[in-house]
Amino acid sequence: MKRLTVIVKPFKVDAVARALLDAGATSLTYTEARGYGRQKGHLELYRDESRRVSFLPKVRLECAIDDDAVDAAVSGAVTAARTGRIGDGKIFVEDLA
Repeated sequence: MKRLTVIVKPFKVDAVARALLDAGATSLTYTEARGYGRQKGHLELYRDESRRVSFLPKVRLECAIDDDAVDAAVSGAVTAARTGRIGDGKIFVEDLA
């Protein structure tokens, strides 16, 4: 068994969750998160003042999946999360003891 942790943009969570379930995940854990990678946040304008927002909204999905379904789950999650822009997300695969 492997644990998949998938961090994506909030508007992509339904598509990624469906891809994981279709690949063989039997349950998911959803957590709202904030973070950044290479995009390093963005500038936000509020009352004519600009300020840097470092942590962007993200969603963290976790599931346990059989070893033979990991490749399909990762491939499906990548396809579902891809927008073609920086910040699409991260996928971590870990062994479960």
